[in-house]
Amino acid sequence: MLQVASLGSGSSGNATLVRTTDTLLLLDCGFTLKETTVRMAKLGLSPANLDGVLISHEHGDHVKGIGPLSRKFAKPVWLTHGTYNALRDNRFTHTNLISAHQAFKIGDIDIDPFPTPHDAAESCQYIFSNQGTRFACVTDLGASTPHVEEKLAGVTGLLVESNYDEHMLSNGPYPPSLQARIRSDFGHLGNVQAGQLVRRVDHSGMQTILLGHLSEQNNTNDAAYSTMAEYLPANDNRVTVLQQHSCSEWFELIGTGDKAVPGTNASAALTELA
Repeated sequence: MLQVASLGSGSSGNATLVRTTDTLLLLDCGFTLKETTVRMAKLGLSPANLDGVLISHEHGDHVKGIGPLSRKFAKPVWLTHGTYNALRDNRFTHTNLISAHQAFKIGDIDIDPFPTPHDAAESCQYIFSNQGTRFACVTDLGASTPHVEEKLAGVTGLLVESNYDEHMLSNGPYPPSLQARIRSDFGHLGNVQAGQLVRRVDHSGMQTILLGHLSEQNNTNDAAYSTMAEYLPANDNRVTVLQQHSCSEWFELIGTGDKAVPGTNASAALTELA
């Protein structure tokens, strides 16, 4: 079983918590250490509770607070060689350089990284697994690929980028060059692309669909949600739009391994961590 919570998701900052009863991980930290600490406190946690931090790529909205967090709380960081070399601040307490094609483990969470097409040095994302539960994050990719969709097959929960509404982007304040960069195969997924991707990988065991990394200039919660609804069965209640300026609730994902343990109150056990 896994629980997932967003500390905030959007063009101004991104950070996602993934936990089991024994392990707590942070994927990206695009907020200052002070803001990250405040947001974690709202979930009853502190950076001191973390077992590790993973980085997807070097852009500021994903790494702003990682260096200070690692140094102050002596936390290890996992990232690709390309991302490490591209970072302005890579002075971590302990650095774990990974291949985007090689799985590894932190505590009782299995982690399967995979490369993503984005305008960064060596961008990747991760699948987190525990006892038959699999959670994947796919933000900051300009286009889906067969390899990405192969990795997403059978996931229990998915955080997918829904960055822009096409009409708002075309008629918004961004110059044509920036619009082209966002739409490119190394930019970001728009609402329609996100819906198309989810439709291709959706299955009966997918419990939660989180829409993240929305642009504050080129999208709205309603536009992202309504577009995704067009690609899902009627009255589907799995979709949540993550917010930029506030934490989400915890989303609990139950896997086949959890169901095989009779008498276990998994939700209560995880709640005790907070």
